[in-house]
Amino acid sequence: MSKEYESVKILQWFGFRKLLYMGRDYPQGYDFFRSRLKKAFQRNSDISDPEQIKMLVKRGEFVVKEIEALYMLKKYRTLKDRYSTEKDQS
Repeated sequence: MSKEYESVKILQWFGFRKLLYMGRDYPQGYDFFRSRLKKAFQRNSDISDPEQIKMLVKRGEFVVKEIEALYMLKKYRTLKDRYSTEKDQS
């Protein structure tokens, strides 16, 4: 194996671990997130071209940013509801 291929595989592994860590607070549950993540990685397991793997790693980084945004939005809404001064008139 080439050194570039090995470094790409290491990036792929760290991407999986980071996504798995990010999924622990996923709204639909950790088990749901883990099974979907595993399926996504298995679906792309036969790809051996380093350029395609780098593209997929970048997509994974994008997904991490989206999950972070989801968590921040959830946190913002919780704080807004908790400290909001206006009450529902229903």
